Amino acid sequence: MSAVRVDADKDSGVAVVTLDRPHRLNAVDLDMARELTGVWRALRFDDSVRAVVLTGGGERAFCTGIDRDAVVPQPSSPYMQDDPLLTVGPKANDLWKPVVAAVRGMACGGAFYLLGECEFVVADPTAVFFDPHTSYGMVSAYESMLMAARMPYGEAARMALMGNAERISARRAHEIGLVSEVTEEGGALAGAVRCAAVLAGHPPEGVQGTVRALWAAREAALAQAFAQAPSLIALGSLPAERQALLFSNRDRTEPRIR
Repeated sequence: MSAVRVDADKDSGVAVVTLDRPHRLNAVDLDMARELTGVWRALRFDDSVRAVVLTGGGERAFCTGIDRDAVVPQPSSPYMQDDPLLTVGPKANDLWKPVVAAVRGMACGGAFYLLGECEFVVADPTAVFFDPHTSYGMVSAYESMLMAARMPYGEAARMALMGNAERISARRAHEIGLVSEVTEEGGALAGAVRCAAVLAGHPPEGVQGTVRALWAAREAALAQAFAQAPSLIALGSLPAERQALLFSNRDRTEPRIR
């Protein structure tokens, strides 16, 4: 069964890409990672699609990052790492059609690989954003780098360092610029589709050139930061078995939402 659903409206020129593993809070396993790469690369060739909306299936989560049951074999050398999430985003696959994210429920951890490569985010009031890495002995590297390019440094730092103890509400995410619009409850997808339809109605050459220009303003700094990420992760993250122990013994109290 496919983990990614694509619904294209030829009349509006908008395709809705849905992460479709709601039973796993849309966590990304290796099959979903491969599917996302294939979806973005296929959309490059579909001229009937001029704008894209990315959302998560179900009501509980947009995406909760890498599936903890996913087994990612790693080379023994600390200088070489395989990260399947590095190729799940549209920009990583050379797609320069605009992508608008629609977020309902949780968006955390590895979800920021995806949100970091969308043009802007529409959320409903149930959306919450957090990065649990530090709580479980992991370095938040790529996620923090992408979010530091989208929100004030202090807010990105607080989210990354507070870990699982705190979550950013849709309201606060809008105040700091991570979210561009907060809709009524359940309205994020419709709001994102409405924006995408406007983008799809503009001449695509100008839209895609603008998307490419906006990304060019960020990609040099991200490339320099990303180059340091593997060594930071190797040096600072606990062994996998200690991470698993921290996860299994995690505090089950409700995190603070601000």
